[in-house]
Amino acid sequence: MRPSAGITAQAYARRRRQLMRMAGDDAILVLPAAPERVRSRDTLYPYRQDSDLWYLTGFPEPEAVLVLVPGRAHGETLLFCRERDPEREGWDGPRAGPEGAVEGYGMDDAYPIDDLDEILPGLLEGRTRVYYHFGRDTEFDLKLIGWLNRVRAQVRLGAQPPHEFLELGHLLDEMRLFKTRDELKLMRHAARISVQAHEAAMRAARPGVHEYVLQAELERVFRAADAEPAYPSIVGAGANACVLHYRDNRGQVRDGDLVLVDAGAEYRGYAADITRTFPANGRFSAAQRALHDLVGEAHAAALVQARPGVPYEAGHNAAVETLTEGLLRLGLLKGRLEKNIADGSYKRYYRHKTGHWLGLDVHDVGDYRIDGESRLLEPGMVFTIEPGLYVPVDDTSVAARWRGIGIRTEDDVAITRDGHEVLTTGLARSADEIEAFMADGRAALAR
Repeated sequence: MRPSAGITAQAYARRRRQLMRMAGDDAILVLPAAPERVRSRDTLYPYRQDSDLWYLTGFPEPEAVLVLVPGRAHGETLLFCRERDPEREGWDGPRAGPEGAVEGYGMDDAYPIDDLDEILPGLLEGRTRVYYHFGRDTEFDLKLIGWLNRVRAQVRLGAQPPHEFLELGHLLDEMRLFKTRDELKLMRHAARISVQAHEAAMRAARPGVHEYVLQAELERVFRAADAEPAYPSIVGAGANACVLHYRDNRGQVRDGDLVLVDAGAEYRGYAADITRTFPANGRFSAAQRALHDLVGEAHAAALVQARPGVPYEAGHNAAVETLTEGLLRLGLLKGRLEKNIADGSYKRYYRHKTGHWLGLDVHDVGDYRIDGESRLLEPGMVFTIEPGLYVPVDDTSVAARWRGIGIRTEDDVAITRDGHEVLTTGLARSADEIEAFMADGRAALAR
């Protein structure tokens, strides 16, 4: 039982020390593991560790609580976790146990999770500030309040309870926003797996196939590479592509449909997030190509803004202007460019932002604005660029050739010292590239 591949025990320890320095010597930080969730009766959903606990420890098990106590003479990093249990391990797999938490995960000390109720009040006593994510886990919130009240009940006997409660995300989210060299290696690997999966889906696409068959191709590649879906895969054919978070994935692909695939692998906790839109029969119609090219222009305009010192929202603004100009040119919007942008008329066909932070969570943590202003991009930030256009199938205000077309093009981008790196490079993006890739795939199958 060891920390995740790609991040060393020493790196996790450095993260914990940095977080404790930011919190100060009179603070205590409490991070519970993600709870297990019941899927149906005694069947559980696949377990995925809380991203913050994973970021600080690499510890994969449920029923654990990390407690950081800066300046504590007898050890600052404590983990409460399940004890070894041969009977349960025979059913569910091996556990680290408190001894393994110290030896394999670099904890200063570790205790059985059943001892948390007895030990944590004593750790809270004498600390002035508690950093914790209130509101994530109601059951644990109530437990923590109970432990605090037990310390408060001893005030007359000289106990000193914490008097300030602070959101842990104010410190930890900023740390997680900036990816290290090792994190970027893992994200590049997740991106490579995702590129291969999208290529497999493109090769499998043809009229008559069902969306779930393409989903199966994607996720086969993920699992074959020791990864898993970073989020529920979206495979939407025809008008289904206009549903932004389409989940059904049961439709049958028809000749002439575009297929929108939004899917990414998670590797060692780190996510990729890619969207491509391609013709099921291998050839874009004139209307499909016109909108696909326009989305490509918006993607390029946003990518130009991906460099240090530029406001994060500059990419979105560039994409909106490009899309709105194109929609006016094609006749899907009417009037002046400035008015269509100012009154939000473009949102009729472009309803979302042009990207989001990416990391341990597919919509990763970190503020987008500071003091009311869009924050400036800095090296180490990773985010998506994903403009799109979605023309509802029942939109009678436009010509029939446009209706029911949904297109999104998404890549993952890391800010570097002198510009950016597209992590998801290599996957066909333009209409010409996609048609050429699909033609090569069909030719290979024919041989």
